[in-house]
Amino acid sequence: MEVILKTDIKGLGYKNDIVNVKPGYGRNYLIPQNFAKLATAANISMRNEEIKQAAHKLEKVKQDAEDLAAKIGELTLSLTAKAGESGKIFGAVTPLQVADALKEQGFDIDRKRIGFSSEIRMLGEYKAVLDLHKEVQHEITLEVVSA
Repeated sequence: MEVILKTDIKGLGYKNDIVNVKPGYGRNYLIPQNFAKLATAANISMRNEEIKQAAHKLEKVKQDAEDLAAKIGELTLSLTAKAGESGKIFGAVTPLQVADALKEQGFDIDRKRIGFSSEIRMLGEYKAVLDLHKEVQHEITLEVVSA
C-alpha cells in the first residue's frame, strides 16, 4: 500500500515522501492518526504542487539546519550519571538528557531528533546523531562521567 506522509516519522520517512507500508499499518494507524494519506493520482498531483510551492521555504529551513550544525560544531557534552564500581551506570542515558544538556548550551533540539548507535549503559565516550533536517545530520560527542 502506498501512502503519502503528512509528517516526519522516524524509521519510515519524511513529510511528503511516498512510502510503501503494509495495508494494516496504513489503514489502522497512519491514516486514522492523520500521519499519512493514500497515494492516489489526485493526492500525488496535489503533493507535487505543494512541493513546488514550498521549495523556496524548504531551502531556507535546510539552510537554517546547516547553520545550526555549523554553530554546534565539534561540541562535546559531558553528562553525569550514577555508576557502580565496574563503570556500569544505573539506568541509561536517554535522548531527553542529551536534549536538556544541549538546551543548557543554548541549542534547542527536540529529543525525538537525537539518536544513538547503541544504548549508553557504561561510562565513557559515545557519539550521538542529531537529525536536524531531512538532508542534514550532525554528530556530537557525549562524555558520560560518574556523578
